[in-house]
Amino acid sequence: MSLTAITDETRLALTTLAERTIGITAPAIRLGVTGLARAGKTVFISALVHNLIHGGRLPLFRAYSGGRVLGSHLEPQPDDAVPRFEYERHVEALVEDRVWPDSTRQISELRLTVQYESASFLTRTLSGGKIHIDIVDYPGEWLLDLPLLSKDFATWSREALAFARAPERSRTAAPWLDRLATIDSDAPEDEALARQLAATFTGYLRATRAESGSLSTLPPGRFLMPGDLEGSPALTFSPLDLADGTIRPGSTAAMMARRFESYKSAVVRPFFRDHFARLDRQIVLIDALEALNAGSAAVNGLETALADILAAFRLGRTNWLGGLVSRRIDRILFAATKADHLHHGDHDRLEAILSRLVGRAIERARFAGATVDVIALASVRATREGTITHHGESLPSIIGTPLPGETVDGRIFDGSTEIAMFPGDLPDNPESVFEEPGGTSMPLQYVRFRPPRLERTAEGLTLSLPHIRLDRALEFLLGDRLR
Repeated sequence: MSLTAITDETRLALTTLAERTIGITAPAIRLGVTGLARAGKTVFISALVHNLIHGGRLPLFRAYSGGRVLGSHLEPQPDDAVPRFEYERHVEALVEDRVWPDSTRQISELRLTVQYESASFLTRTLSGGKIHIDIVDYPGEWLLDLPLLSKDFATWSREALAFARAPERSRTAAPWLDRLATIDSDAPEDEALARQLAATFTGYLRATRAESGSLSTLPPGRFLMPGDLEGSPALTFSPLDLADGTIRPGSTAAMMARRFESYKSAVVRPFFRDHFARLDRQIVLIDALEALNAGSAAVNGLETALADILAAFRLGRTNWLGGLVSRRIDRILFAATKADHLHHGDHDRLEAILSRLVGRAIERARFAGATVDVIALASVRATREGTITHHGESLPSIIGTPLPGETVDGRIFDGSTEIAMFPGDLPDNPESVFEEPGGTSMPLQYVRFRPPRLERTAEGLTLSLPHIRLDRALEFLLGDRLR
């Protein structure tokens, strides 16, 4: 183990011990909300908090439906150096404006405190039935950087080039690969050349992300979200075609390798140490429907990305003594989002496809001693269900208001007109989505809908955000801590 790794582990142990000591009278659980871009992390957190604070319908969250949750409220978060999750602004967008909130672009945190009546005498005595839920949200692209910690520059370059040269990416990668072909990696280092290569490589990453079939499966994530690091040497590098794998001192390859290591030490490792390695529970949100729509290449790419991501998790259980200085993720939930874009008759098939998609990750998690589950959910349900008749045949439908600019059968919607549509069916055999060129047995009609208009009671009270299986997710992630 390197000196840097030993130092990081020592800092982690001291931080955990301090937090556990404070938590004797008011325990806290750190919940990581992760997933690739557009998977719905911001919406999930907003809906979770809104339902707990405003009395949502959560029948499968047993402590809540059983009346043992006495109330929930927000408190100042423990990490003063981390931006606060903008809950109020996001809920206003969902409820008042009926638009989806902005995607996650930086790490943020929110502390939700739950008062509950415990069945345990010891818990009632020590904590008074109070638990803090510290929710940690961060861009999905950052997850893809974690596997870089175990790779050197030569390995990363070889893998990045193999990915770029695949037939389905030949057009997107062509400008970068053509420029790379003119580079002599043994030539003396050149700052202007480094900037040109980094810019061309970043353009390739952006183009790959823009293609629905690629699903943002390429690191480094900060190249697309540089923040205050924009223009720094740590973000000014590119993979190289190293013919024999050797890197000569003072060469272009040596400069790129040095900056690759700087990226890991200045960007990736602090994120892992200060945030990712301190999590207790994890939910991984996955936009499986977008991958299914894009075809089998996208599905296989998503499977690979998820396997790489999960390899970085600190999974397993610790005994009470080890838990004082060490954190492990002991429960992990894989969630296929946007289940409201399908009829409920397809939800079991979506869960079966997700189980196959994350099969390798599930095996690893269970081997490490973590409890794992798979779920199809909609954090905010934007549709309801009905039936339509097509050529004399009754078909299950979903009913909702498409976002402005969405097109269905050649008709462009303005954001105010509601439609009923048959979304298509998922295949019975999950394996088929990995093999068939189209990815599914028949194409799905994938339409983005506006958030719903919230119902009001006879007394004029606005109900909480509707959902699909958010309560089941809460029961799995938090239910055992509220007993």
